[in-house]
Order: sequence, then C-alpha cells, then structure tokens
Amino acid sequence: MLRTSFRALTLAVAALVMVPAAQAQLFGDDQARQAILDLRQRFDQAVEAQNRLVDENTQMRRSLLDLQQQIESLRGELARSRGQEEQVTRELSELKRGQTSSQQTLEERVRKLEADAAARASAATDPAAAGPTTPSEPIASGSERQEYDAAMAKFRDGDFKAAQSGFAGFIKRYPRSGLAPSALFWLGNAQYATRDYKEAITNFRSLLTASPSHQRAPEAMLSIANCQIELKDTKAARETLDSLIKTYPQSEAAAAGRERLARLK
Repeated sequence: MLRTSFRALTLAVAALVMVPAAQAQLFGDDQARQAILDLRQRFDQAVEAQNRLVDENTQMRRSLLDLQQQIESLRGELARSRGQEEQVTRELSELKRGQTSSQQTLEERVRKLEADAAARASAATDPAAAGPTTPSEPIASGSERQEYDAAMAKFRDGDFKAAQSGFAGFIKRYPRSGLAPSALFWLGNAQYATRDYKEAITNFRSLLTASPSHQRAPEAMLSIANCQIELKDTKAARETLDSLIKTYPQSEAAAAGRERLARLK
C-alpha cells in the first residue's frame, strides 16, 4: 500500500512539473510553489512512514527469532528435565529392590539364628533332639560368655550398631576364644545390616582365614557374595559363589549359593 502511495505521489509531482506554462500561470507562481511544497511534504511523510514500517518489520523479525530461540531452549531444558526425572525414577526403583533384598536376607538370617537358638535349647534338655547339622557354639564361661551373649542380645533386638561394638570389643579382648570365629561372623552380619558391606567382607574373610572348617564358614562365604552383590560387583560375587559350592558342596549355604548363582547368570 505504501509503495502504491509513493508511486502516486511521484507521478503527481512529475505531472505537476510537466504542466504547460500557460496552464501553470492560471494558478500563479505562489500557488504552484505551494502545491509543489505540499506534494514534497506528503512525499517525505510517505517515505518516513515507509522507513518506520521497514524498521518495525525488522524489529518484529528479530523478536520472532529471539522467541523461537527461547522456545527451542525451553524444549531442550524440558527434555533434560524429563531425562533426569526418568533417571531418578530408575535409581529409586533399584534402591527399593536393593532394600527389599537386604531386608529379606537379614530376615532369613534372623530366622535361622532363632532356629539355631531353639535347637540349642532343645539339645540342652534332650541331647538326642539336636540334629547333625545344627550349629553349636563352644562352651565358654565367665566374662567371655557374658560379653558374647550381651552382643548377641543387641543383635537380636535389631540394635546393630551396639552389636558391632559388642562383637568388636569381644574379639579385641578375647582373640583366642573359641567364640571368636562366631563373633566375627555376627560382627559381619551386623555390619551387613547397616550396609557397611566392605567391613563386613573383611570380617567374614577373617573368619575363613582363621577357621576355614568352622561351622559358620560356609555361611560366611555366602555372606561375602551377598555383600559383593550389594556393591554391584557381580563378577566377584560369581567367583565367591563358585568357590563356596566347590569348598563346601554339602552345606545349606552351598545350596542357597547355587540358586543365587543361577539368578546372577
């Protein structure tokens, strides 16, 4: 529209310039000059309006470009946010599965502990009632037995931090006690319960090194594999389970190890 006006004004100026001199004299020189000035003013106004529109159009394009860039940036942030949300969801799901597995393992150990305690109580009143695979603790008396039983009571109550302190103190004071291997075993279990898997592995291995034929040795090796699974070291867990099956093939721990090895594969 502005271009049409501009062309019209140009044609009008040209026509005015080309008016015959005789006709221009009808208006007089002053009127002719005023008409030319008016046309020039209108022409200048039209050019100025056109320039403003061009500037506004340029500015609008820049604004649209900036808006498009902002939209693309927001889309990228939204995509990253969704990716982070999915990652958090996966990590929470893995954490819940790990907690469930740890809780089930701990409950199994507590049930076995209670069963062992019941079997020992039954054997105390009727020795023939004790099965051949029922673990029995060495006979101890005095302060050794008291400290060991106190630490075990903390473990049964679920106070695993106190149990760790009790068993660690017992091992330090009575390193040659017949109860020391069992104390190492339950110390490792208490550390497993508090997710201190590396220290638990250390104590289970100490038991295997000091007393490889101890009644708790197969369970200690199975516990090492459980700790390695919790630490996401699947390769080491497989190796430990293979060693368990080869070293203690007839044990209950080996049977459980075969099942877990099958799940790992």
